[in-house]
Amino acid sequence: MIKDSLRALLSHFIKKSYALNQLDLKLLPYINFRQGVFIEVGANDGITYSNTLYFEKYRGWRGLLIEAIPALADKCLQNRPKCIVDNCALVASDYKEKTIEMNYCNLMSLVKGGLNSAEDERKHIQNGKQHLITGEETYIVSVPAKTLSQVLNEHHIGHVDLLSLDVEGYEAQVLKGIDFVNHRIDFMLIEVRKAEDIEAAIGNLYKPIAILNIDKSYSDILYQRR
Repeated sequence: MIKDSLRALLSHFIKKSYALNQLDLKLLPYINFRQGVFIEVGANDGITYSNTLYFEKYRGWRGLLIEAIPALADKCLQNRPKCIVDNCALVASDYKEKTIEMNYCNLMSLVKGGLNSAEDERKHIQNGKQHLITGEETYIVSVPAKTLSQVLNEHHIGHVDLLSLDVEGYEAQVLKGIDFVNHRIDFMLIEVRKAEDIEAAIGNLYKPIAILNIDKSYSDILYQRR
């Protein structure tokens, strides 16, 4: 209790970012409240470039980490013991298989066949090798496939304050696996490559309220439920 109160006090003075491009701090003007609920999809090891760790440590949030690569999901369990961790890849509601193949390249791991072309995928994996630790190689692994609504039902989560979604080009498919009637998500931070694909998946339920970062191949956009 004392530790939590101290962290709450320190949060007003400490602005330590854990996220890439300080996305966590850039979120504060929009979701600067305590005791929220987050979901981070593409959680990696739970710490490196995490968009939600700041909120857990300094705002008292709790949440769910979803990571497809088994070795990284194990690290999430070790690094974020307060969080629920689910080792699966998220898919659209019309995906019929129970598993899906992933290309491992650490922070840039992605669904096999998830980009526009085999050449795009090859270049992505090649670029992702910079994130491998010494002695590591890329590999393909088959993992459980679930919709996000399936995962939320399994963990009895109905309302979410923030969904952080970064799955290297597969974001629209993940969004197609959400039952927005039974699962209310107030804010979504999405790594967007094709805005039209995202908008087709979420319809008129959400509006973009901030572009928090622009890269040469994607933008990090914050959406709010209307």
